[in-house]
Amino acid sequence: MVGEGLLRKGGTTINAFYALPEKFPLTENVIKRKFKNADLDESKIFNKLQEQTAVIKGLKENVSSILFYAFTEILNNAIEHSSSKYIEIELKKTSDMLSFTVNDFGIGVFRNIMKKRKLNSEMEAIQDLLKGKTTTQPKAHSGEGIFFTSKAGDLFILESFGYRLRIDNDLDDFFIEKVKDMKKGTKVCFSISLNSKRHLNDIFKKFQTNPKEPAFDKTKITVRLYTMGTIYISRSQARRILSGLTKYKEVILDFDKVPTIGQAFADEIFRVFKQNHPEVLIKPINMAEPVKFMIDRTE
Repeated sequence: MVGEGLLRKGGTTINAFYALPEKFPLTENVIKRKFKNADLDESKIFNKLQEQTAVIKGLKENVSSILFYAFTEILNNAIEHSSSKYIEIELKKTSDMLSFTVNDFGIGVFRNIMKKRKLNSEMEAIQDLLKGKTTTQPKAHSGEGIFFTSKAGDLFILESFGYRLRIDNDLDDFFIEKVKDMKKGTKVCFSISLNSKRHLNDIFKKFQTNPKEPAFDKTKITVRLYTMGTIYISRSQARRILSGLTKYKEVILDFDKVPTIGQAFADEIFRVFKQNHPEVLIKPINMAEPVKFMIDRTE
């Protein structure tokens, strides 16, 4: 009855009590666990938590499937990639939101990507991460977990060694900041409304060129992430954007809030790359007039 929401539980063990929802409004339920990172199985941990507590019971089917996918993907990343001795998890439910946090004390997601992919900075690691299909273990992982998890909820926060990436899907925007209180390791926070209308299959389909074929072959790049404080975007910045994009059949370049671009930038993407990789469709969107002018000149 607790799992179905017909009763609410308060207290624990011998102090536990039960009441009708209207007599005992749900304010907040929290689960906290700390695991030694040895022979952990993310699915078994989730199922055990579901058996032991009502926090993740009685959810709408779409919310439940998103939670299972997101939680197990992020916990698996911590288990297999962090090299952390311990991993902490927290699940929290309020009257309208469900959230989880996975916290490790390892090498850090941005630094790990930077090292394995031989990048110059954490910022470049964030750029690659937002493209999708970024992994430090390409033989064992597709690199899709963090990408799709970041799209599945209302809010996704990834913090590691002084950098914080915040993806707000309600605003359809992202934010990157340097934080003073340096987090050692990686901390992931994920939130979704209990009344969310999001469906996992719909999220996957947004990144498929053919909805009938379950292939992650489409991605979207936010160009302003690569400007790094400049107005005219150079050929080298174009190459940073293009890095790894031959994995896709279709690439959407979003020029929102980009006032103008350089001729070399436009030439590198819309002439050189197109000639070398005609199988990859490049679609520019949200172009200001100066941006459109430069792109049209290359075609």
